Amino acid sequence: MRVLIDGTSLLLRSAGVKSYTYNWIRGLREIAGPGEIRAFPFLNALGHFTHERSVLSPAATFPRLALLYAANVPGNPLLSWIASRADVFHVSNQLRRNIPKRTRITATIHDLTCWLMPELHTAANVRADRFFAEHTLKRADGLIAVSENTRQDAIRILGIAPERIETIHSGVPDEYFTAKPLLRPRPYVLFVGTIEPRKNVETLLDAWSGMRFRNDFDLLIAGPPGWSSERIMARLQSGERGVRYLGYVAENEMPSLTAGATAFAYPSLYEGFGFPVAQAMAAGVPVVTSNTSCLPEIAGEGALLVDPKSPAELCAALEKLLDSASLRASAGALGRARASRYRWSECARISLDFFRAVT
Repeated sequence: MRVLIDGTSLLLRSAGVKSYTYNWIRGLREIAGPGEIRAFPFLNALGHFTHERSVLSPAATFPRLALLYAANVPGNPLLSWIASRADVFHVSNQLRRNIPKRTRITATIHDLTCWLMPELHTAANVRADRFFAEHTLKRADGLIAVSENTRQDAIRILGIAPERIETIHSGVPDEYFTAKPLLRPRPYVLFVGTIEPRKNVETLLDAWSGMRFRNDFDLLIAGPPGWSSERIMARLQSGERGVRYLGYVAENEMPSLTAGATAFAYPSLYEGFGFPVAQAMAAGVPVVTSNTSCLPEIAGEGALLVDPKSPAELCAALEKLLDSASLRASAGALGRARASRYRWSECARISLDFFRAVT
């Protein structure tokens, strides 16, 4: 079986989808071998992972982006020619036209926020996702949903037959399970994510402003600015007491930063899988997260769940954790046990079975 995976997100500035693509391809290749798992456009080597730029050098990236552009020119048979040597072509929304008709087509559904919360996305993102749904998802031979919540959203919103979508949870890099805590001058609560409306950082800051423990703990915010982030970035840089904005933190530094946190706060309004939550649980850090979308499914008993629109509820849950070492220990242990389900090796193994079933 030969599988071709669209890896063009690896050439772009991207967050969750890029993490998924990079780690998923690596996991698949470790089991099946690089000859069985190829990546478009000619990504035989995946390079060094970073969210902020391409995994390849500029000299290697630009010709591949030119190839992506050419593949999307209406009527260009390039994709059909490239995919003709594969049994399955797993595509992403970077490939919007000329999807091959003689090769089995699959895709991953990460979330349905462009339908459920279009106001939290750019208009261009909404158009791209809806075009991808109409022209690819609805005609694909098989689909992967990264959570059961995402699968149910796709069935309900897109009208896709349930038997065509399989839930395959994403994974957590092994480094999080063995991470050594980062030592800082003061204990801290951590948030990780792109600074954009959907991540709901402003509510977290509102909750923090009423915290009893903010003289004893710092709130660390790690993540690059995203779209529509001007107001929240101004607040992050205004010097609010106990708030430290770290900006983008390199991927190889994230496990230690996560493991060193006293608690992890993630009041996102909607997630398809919720990588930061799963990673914090893998590191044994007690989590407070939202009671919406996939987050109860992914966190299970390994987190305290709150209404993400309620600063008071978020504040109370964080205070409950920070006030009890025994609660933190039990929550951290439950979270680590839950996270053991989310290994990239397991995701890759189930994904290979999925591809075999499609062929």
